[in-house]
Amino acid sequence: MTGWTADRIPDQHGRITVVTGANSGLGLVTATELARRGAHVVLAVRDTAAGEEAARRIGGDVEVRELDLASLDSVRAFAAKLTADHPVIDLLVNNAGVVLLGPRRTSADGFELQFGTNMLGHFALTGLLLGKLAAARRARVVVSLSSITHKNAYLDFDDLMFERDYRAAAAYGRSKLATTVFGVELDRRLRSTGSPIISTLAHPGLTRTNLTPRAWEHRGRFGQVVARLGLLVAQSVEQGALPQLRAATEPGVRGGQFFGPSRLWETRGPVTEARLSREAADPAVGKRLWAAAEELTGVSYL
Repeated sequence: MTGWTADRIPDQHGRITVVTGANSGLGLVTATELARRGAHVVLAVRDTAAGEEAARRIGGDVEVRELDLASLDSVRAFAAKLTADHPVIDLLVNNAGVVLLGPRRTSADGFELQFGTNMLGHFALTGLLLGKLAAARRARVVVSLSSITHKNAYLDFDDLMFERDYRAAAAYGRSKLATTVFGVELDRRLRSTGSPIISTLAHPGLTRTNLTPRAWEHRGRFGQVVARLGLLVAQSVEQGALPQLRAATEPGVRGGQFFGPSRLWETRGPVTEARLSREAADPAVGKRLWAAAEELTGVSYL
């Protein structure tokens, strides 16, 4: 494949970066490439033992900190310790996510697990770190990790937590649509206030990570077959991480830019600008989701 590659990432020395879910998959590749170019990388992970193993693999200037995005108490504790130790944060990559294709589960705060982790946890984290991002001297980027599934999802504001007629795949799509709406609405609000922070988005297309196979375990033998077939047609995790690396590091990136694969309906291929769904781009939806997220998390900003 040709196009944008990790070799184009500029020097990152002197930059403090935070990557959620950095112990495996897309997060591990992202953290590795940033550290390779000199960034101090905070591996924000739920499992610190896995995080320490990832840190040994990455090498460079990295540190491991515990963060469970399914718990607002954990998010607040992580943010408080991080901001006490680091006067500025140059880059936040909201990479972590959960895919659940089994029965409905809830977060520590009672949210549907996928929505609570993928969207609300990152919403709270970003808000709590915003002051430190604004204090950075160089270009700041907040990357929100979307998915091609956001294009077929919709937000039911009367039942955001899917308490009625729960369907796991639809709930995952909803969580990723919400994450996408958040990234776009954050860009609008940052620009309206003249903030130097840039909010960008990316999605990996169909990529070979351990996330989807774990999710399909609940579907028995059929699920195992589906997972194996998916892994056969998916692109490598190194290729899948390129959209978020480009969104995070490319000089001249604009707020609101959305990167993803360019081929086969954005499932694979060289990185290009991706297309938002109509609902994701709708300012009225963004405003409504923002108000709901502030109420649910208790985190207000902008």
